Amino acid sequence: MSLVPHIGHLHSLVIADILARYASLSNPDRPVRFITGTDEHGLKIQKAAQARGMEPKAFCDELSEHFRALVKKADVSATQFARTSDREHCDAVQHLWCQLDAKGLIYKGRHSGWYSVSDECFYPELQITRQSAPGEDDYYVSTETGSRVEWMEEENYKFRLSAFQSALRDHFVSHSDAIYPPQHHTDIVQALSGEPLEDLSVSRPRSRLAWGVPVPGDEAHTIYVWIDALTVYLSSVGYPWVSDKGDGFRHGWPPNVQVIGKDILRFHAIYFPAMLAALDIPFPKQLLAHSHWTVNRAKMSKSVGNVADPIEAIDEFGIDIVRWYLARVGGHFKDDVDWSHEQLSKHSREAISLVGNLYSRITSAKIRARVDGHPPSSLLHFVQPETTTLLTQLIELPAAFRGHMQRLQVADALNDIALVFQEANLLMTRTKPWANTTSTEIAVDVYNIVLGTLRACGVLLQPFMPSKATLLLDSLGVPPDQRTIEYADIRRHVDMRNIQSGVVLFEMPKSKPKQV
Repeated sequence: MSLVPHIGHLHSLVIADILARYASLSNPDRPVRFITGTDEHGLKIQKAAQARGMEPKAFCDELSEHFRALVKKADVSATQFARTSDREHCDAVQHLWCQLDAKGLIYKGRHSGWYSVSDECFYPELQITRQSAPGEDDYYVSTETGSRVEWMEEENYKFRLSAFQSALRDHFVSHSDAIYPPQHHTDIVQALSGEPLEDLSVSRPRSRLAWGVPVPGDEAHTIYVWIDALTVYLSSVGYPWVSDKGDGFRHGWPPNVQVIGKDILRFHAIYFPAMLAALDIPFPKQLLAHSHWTVNRAKMSKSVGNVADPIEAIDEFGIDIVRWYLARVGGHFKDDVDWSHEQLSKHSREAISLVGNLYSRITSAKIRARVDGHPPSSLLHFVQPETTTLLTQLIELPAAFRGHMQRLQVADALNDIALVFQEANLLMTRTKPWANTTSTEIAVDVYNIVLGTLRACGVLLQPFMPSKATLLLDSLGVPPDQRTIEYADIRRHVDMRNIQSGVVLFEMPKSKPKQV
């Protein structure tokens, strides 16, 4: 197991951060809880630690530091970093187990099936396919993830997942927005409407898996890693909430949105809700399952050597450009998208041109000399042929932006901002406010509406490019208390003082070292 996070980890973090920052932007008086962290138990971790000659806990300490570093480097505003090896979490897992057991929902039985160590789960026969490789014996893989599987038979504990199939199906049928994008919602409803669910194997023999939470009352078994991992959502907000009669509402439960990769949808949309239903705990309101990043249209794989390094990308382009790219290209969520240095370079040039160059152009010495001494024109003066298109876009932008973000359409929200920036740049090119041939009235109007564009779009860019948006708003002299979403309305007066010239919003990307 690699200690280096990959682009998929960064994507989940950035998308969750965009949604968390949008929540604060929309309602700054409402506290936002944003939880991320590391799942640290299981056979995969145990084997990786053994391969490194390390104790599992020491291995996990190192693993967790790598992910903490990514959270910091990605400018992610997480309020809590949870680790499943923490004592409080382990206690919560055992408490949950005991609650399920007390309701008669856990029993002992024999289990056999195709098991993937890397995915930490059993797969049914229909999801297994035989593979061949030159010089190797044939082997079997999961058709869903491509991970190798091996046949296992063992005695373990099972959870009566089948008892909750109807309740889960009814919930998702009546909540069409509970899973986004819609195709994943359809897949889950179909899975719950077809063949009866098999009861879930929820323990492993301790002789095979020692690194995990022991089953209460049976030290010979370890609680299944996915039961452990899913419980972190509860333990992170104080579960079991004994002092609050177990509802968790005052602690922030249920969450508004959970952000995951699509490969772990079943765990979050079937297994976890079934556990919650068993304990009469409300379901999370929405589940966002994003697509994967590929390289040259192929799944990233260490063995192939095509794993994209997020740290390298951030060091070369800066985190705000990488975040722009992740949201702009990967914010549709419906289909897998390809990661490439060329595409990242292209989107870097786009952001620099649309935002950075627009600021440089409008605050240039020539334009400021032409408008100096002329009072700012009111919004009514903008309504003339040269500025009508931009003004219309600006007036419509906040509502459109809100709508996209509330529907988790992250790429569409950013695209609307980019289109306004494009129109503002075109306005500058068409009207030439720096030229003496352009009337002073038009130059003043263009100056003011472009500054208004930068202010309004700068406010909305804060979830996407937090440090660059802050630099932009600082350079415009926008007061800190006037940076919430209501101030993205171009008609809202903001007293921008001390507008700075010569500000470089974006540095050029650092060149990658040449391979020798």
